[in-house]
Formats: sequence, structure tokens, C-alpha cells
Amino acid sequence: MTEAQTRPPFRWGGDAEGGAPFVEADAADPTRVRGFDVEIAEMIARGLGREPVFVQVAWASLAQSAERGDYEIGLSGVEDRPELRTRHALTIPYFEFQEVLAVRPADRGRFRTLADLAGRRVATLGGTMAYDLLLAEQARTGLVPVSYDDDVHPYTDLVAGRVDAVLLDDVIAARSLRRTGGFVIQPQSVAAGHYVGVMASSHAVLRDSVDDILRARMADGSLERTFRAWGVWSDAQAAYFERVLAAEGTPAPAHAARQAEAPARNRGLGAYLPALARAAGITLLLSCLAMALAVALGIAVAAGRVYGHPVVRGALAVYVEVVRGTPVLLQLFVLYYGLSGVVRLPAFAAAVLGLGLNYAAYESEIYRAALQAVPRTQLEAARTLGLSEGQILRLIRGPQALRLALAPMTNDFVALLKDSSLVSVITVVELTKQTAIYATNAGSWVVPGIVCSLIYLAFSLPLSRAARMLERRWSAV
Repeated sequence: MTEAQTRPPFRWGGDAEGGAPFVEADAADPTRVRGFDVEIAEMIARGLGREPVFVQVAWASLAQSAERGDYEIGLSGVEDRPELRTRHALTIPYFEFQEVLAVRPADRGRFRTLADLAGRRVATLGGTMAYDLLLAEQARTGLVPVSYDDDVHPYTDLVAGRVDAVLLDDVIAARSLRRTGGFVIQPQSVAAGHYVGVMASSHAVLRDSVDDILRARMADGSLERTFRAWGVWSDAQAAYFERVLAAEGTPAPAHAARQAEAPARNRGLGAYLPALARAAGITLLLSCLAMALAVALGIAVAAGRVYGHPVVRGALAVYVEVVRGTPVLLQLFVLYYGLSGVVRLPAFAAAVLGLGLNYAAYESEIYRAALQAVPRTQLEAARTLGLSEGQILRLIRGPQALRLALAPMTNDFVALLKDSSLVSVITVVELTKQTAIYATNAGSWVVPGIVCSLIYLAFSLPLSRAARMLERRWSAV
């Protein structure tokens, strides 16, 4: 057994939905990832004498998950921004990118700078350096920033004429130009930025070790070879490395021979089916467990609101209104990230608990309404016969309420199946997230979207049909 195998694994986080050249699912084996950030993570792990282990997490949650302790470093095109440095431990920048404008060919001569776009709609990815630049320009010239949750649709909307320009990293712009075309990239950059690794603020010592490894990989040419292999090496990058090494008194390496860019392999649907099947299984298991929790808790809450003490009824009413009045996405964030200082729930457990607690509030209202819909004359007759309230609930009120609640309960389960797609924000790779990763590799949502829809329909349609059959059978009794 090697020394690296005896040490704990080096867990690092990234978002395969971001795609090449950062992190993407390998088309030959979608359970593996590839990209220059993947290779950098492997360099760091080797330098520490440990084995790298990839953790899938949404790009917007990389810093939060690192601080929570889901992994030791986040690497997926993380930008060096002041607000990150105040809250987390960041590595030295290992890549310098340029913020560039993309415009339609007919506007090449009109829109060369941000100042030329006064009053125009300019798209970018939210929560980035580019978005901050657009907000600053908005205050000066009235430019209109348009924020997106991904870096694909800004360019498709540019080509479609919905926005007038896109401001994003040159790496992303070049990738989109190769993939979709229909626009041009202005040669003059707007600003320069840097990619870094993000770590928990308590990992300053480990961060310093990672910095030493990154400087060593700059000096021996390893990083240059990786960036050349992925087609992102430039003279500006070479100059940046020279400045970093000069500050340390280390001579710059001789430039490596140019390597061909790593091919963007795009396999057919068959290569992704196993990964989609696993993700579908996670979605189904998660939904079933969350619905079971929702039903059990919903019944308890409904019974408490119908039979409980006024104080109990009031407390349960507050729970129902608070849960129904706040977004499930916010509840998931609070459970997974907000409470991590008190209780650190595993991602899957937090997903089940979050969805279960949310849907329990809705289920309780269904059951409470069903209980109250049972005619009072039946209840009074049962009491006259000497039945206890427990017997009335079990033998008379409960069975009738179940019949009334079955249809809306089935609808809620179908809705929960779809809402399970939200749990990807807390690192659970379910069906929709795996489909998004597949779509990034394929460069289109058409086939992945159809396949994902068919899987969801395969889950929900039989359930709805069985519920209708059961309703008809009960109505005939």
C-alpha cells in the first residue's frame, strides 16, 4: 500500500455542469471528470501525498461548501474577489483571465467598450467579477446588466438579439464561440481577473502548503503544460507566471512545447445512461423518503390542529405558515449551510429532511381539511354509541378522510418528485443535475431534456394512474 493510500483522501469540490475546460464529465466515463481544474487538483493531491476525490457541488455554493467542510478546496473557475478573501482562505491565483465583450458581428464597430453600451442590455453570469463591473458601469452610464444563472444562455440570447453584448471571461467566451458561433469577441479586454482555490478560513496552514505546490508547478512547467493541453495558454499567462515567480526569486521555466488542445469528446446517449440511471434512482429514493416523512409528520400536525390544546394548535399553525410562506430552496440552504455550526447533516439527509418538512406543511392542510369534511352527524352518532375519540378517528373519520386526501396527496408526491431537482444546491447529484452535466457535454438540451422528461414521466404517470384506479374502487364501495 502506498503512502498516499494510507493518508486520508484529498477531497476537492467542483461543478461538472460548468463544463470544459474547467471541470466536465468525461464522455467516455461520466462518473469521472476532466479539465484543467481537475488536473490542478490532482497536482495538489500528489504534492500533499494524498489521493484526490471529487465532490460535485453547484458553482454558486463552492465557497459555502468549503467553509462547511464538505471538502478541503473548491476549484472550478473560482474568481479572486475581495468579498471571498474576507470570509475564506484563498490560494494564490493560478490563472489570469481577461474579461472580454462579445457582440454580434454587425455591432463589432459600435460596441468596443462598456462606455459604448450606455443604455444597452449586457448579459453576464451572476455573482462574478463581470457582474460587479456591469453594476459599476450602470451607475455611470445607465447600462443595463442582465444576470444569468449559467454561462451558455447569455451567448444564445446575444445571437437571438435579446441582449446587446455579453461580458465574461475570455475562456468562457472562446468556448461558447466554438460551440455556438454567431458572435465576435472584441480584442480589447475590459479587465483582468484571476482564478483561485477557495478553502475554509480555518485551513490557512493547508492553504499555505497548497500555495507552495502551485508555485512549484509554475516553476517546473506543469501548469503551463496543462493550460496548453486545454488550449488556454497565452502570452499574458506566461507573463503572469513570471511575475509570481520573480516575486519569490524563482527563475521562470523554459516554455513547454505546444501541445494539442485536449479534444472535446462528445459521446452518444448510451455513454450517459448509467449515470442518468443512478441519478434517477437517487431522485426516486429521495422523493419516496421525503414523502414518507411528509405524510407521517403531516398526519401528526393535522391531528394536533384538530384535537390539540389551543397552545399546540397555535404552535403548529405557525409552523405551517412559516414553511408554506418561505421558499423550499431557502429552507434547504438554512438546513445544510445555516445550521452547520450546530449540526452538520449529510447532504442526502438534509435533502430528505428539507423536502419532508416543507411538504409536511402542505400535507397537514390536506389532511386537516379532509378530517373536517367528514359530516358532523356521523361523529355525533359515533359518540352517542359510546365510541372514544380515538376509535372515531381510527374507524370512522380517518378512513373517510383518507379517501378525500388521496388525490391531492398524489399530486403533492408528483410535485415533490420535480422539486427534488432543487437539492443539487446542497451537493446531491439527482436526475436534473446529472442531465445538466450531460447537456453541457452535448452542447444542447434537446436530447438530454427529452430523456430527463421521459424519466420523470415514467415515475409520475403510473403513480397518478394507480391513484385514480384506487379512487374509483373506493368510490364504488
